[in-house]
Amino acid sequence: MIGSLNAIVPMLCVTAAAIAAMVAEAFRAPGERMPIAPLGAIGLVGAGAASLLLWGRNAGSFGVVVADNFALFVTGVLIIVGLLSIAFSGPTVEREGLPRGEYYALMLFAIAGMMLMAAAADLLVIFLALEVLSLAVYVLTGIRRESAAATEAAFKYFLLGAFSSAFFLYGIAFTYGLAGSTRLDRVAAAMVTRTSGPVQLVAIGLVLIGFVFKVSAVPFHMWTPDAYEGAPPAVTGFMSTGVKAAAFAAFVRVFVAAFEPLKGEWSAVLWVIAAATMIVGTVVGVSQSSVKRMLAYSSIAHGGYLMVALLAANDVGKGAVLFYLLAYAVTNLGAFGVIAVLETAERPNDRIADYAGLWSERPGLAALMTIFLLSLGGFPPLAGFIAKWYVFSAAIKAGYVWLAIIGVLTSVISVFFYLRIVVMMYMTPGERQTPIPAVPRIAGVALAVSAILVFYLGLLPAQVLDWAAASINTIF
Repeated sequence: MIGSLNAIVPMLCVTAAAIAAMVAEAFRAPGERMPIAPLGAIGLVGAGAASLLLWGRNAGSFGVVVADNFALFVTGVLIIVGLLSIAFSGPTVEREGLPRGEYYALMLFAIAGMMLMAAAADLLVIFLALEVLSLAVYVLTGIRRESAAATEAAFKYFLLGAFSSAFFLYGIAFTYGLAGSTRLDRVAAAMVTRTSGPVQLVAIGLVLIGFVFKVSAVPFHMWTPDAYEGAPPAVTGFMSTGVKAAAFAAFVRVFVAAFEPLKGEWSAVLWVIAAATMIVGTVVGVSQSSVKRMLAYSSIAHGGYLMVALLAANDVGKGAVLFYLLAYAVTNLGAFGVIAVLETAERPNDRIADYAGLWSERPGLAALMTIFLLSLGGFPPLAGFIAKWYVFSAAIKAGYVWLAIIGVLTSVISVFFYLRIVVMMYMTPGERQTPIPAVPRIAGVALAVSAILVFYLGLLPAQVLDWAAASINTIF
């Protein structure tokens, strides 16, 4: 029994840290400044150590959770997301007076759900993990209870998320009817022996809807701008990266592995969704004046690029999915980290005009924001350029030339709205009424680490790409 639990040790470390945060909050006296955030960091570091010990062992728990290298690579990405998110959360928690124990416990429970989603080898376990992470993120979105925008964002996210979960559960039911099991290996075997029919198409379509919603792809992207705008910046960065990483991990495991025998049936649909997601995310993002909403549409477009890699699913594309998830995570979290440290109680600094003259007041923050925005736009020698290069190379190699052309064109157009902020920071004089707050030391270190990772992944990507390609091959 003990041996069979090895695969869930990283999740247990994070869950234990979440429970410890809840207990600490319960015993905290009113007004007492108890250091709860370090409890989360300890849990995540423990999960990282457990993942390193499990690397290459292909441990499993009861056949429904598998700690293969694919799951462990995604777990590593989620640990990085968690540590950076905790580091960026300090200024927001202090300024807004948010309950520390509740905030960090919810974030840690969400990470535990994400890890389980990446390691799940059973459709029902994927669904349970999806609900664990979703419920925590719903509450985090609306954790600023006095804010009408936050409440509205959380309510929209919750309602649409409930509908998508229902579709996903119906898809699982149809899949069970076809395969007689929800285990992914048995589903794959059943799909090989069955000819394509309407029931199979319905099952695949319903499961696809659930995943498409979670990765905020068109046409199920409507919740994204409101949720990103209403949530605190650190939460927005957390859910734009962590939820996407976990959802794409499960997406790959279900469609590229279990439903791969029916790729001829779902590839055309995914082609249309990927193209529409890249186009809508880019075109609508150009017209935004809110930085958060602009980054929300940027996140939608990046989901489309990830779908291109998933669709290609060749030797290049498989590794590109995981590499892109890591590159996007550190870059997007860095951008939202800058927004989080710039935000004040009097002024959220969410409009593009709010960044006017930032270079003259805070040159360090302006330089960091420039690095993150240029990486999102795909400028060499940053991580975003290498990630997109491998995605589009995989698409061309797999024969999806037009999809690669759409990706390149939308990526070029997206540079416009990233450079709008850069121009505002360097070339437009600022008229700031309130001073910019000092950057907390921990948040400053996290921003510097994010920038270093962006350069490292852009200049020396070979080792990480090899790890990514070797990791994803373990699910086949």
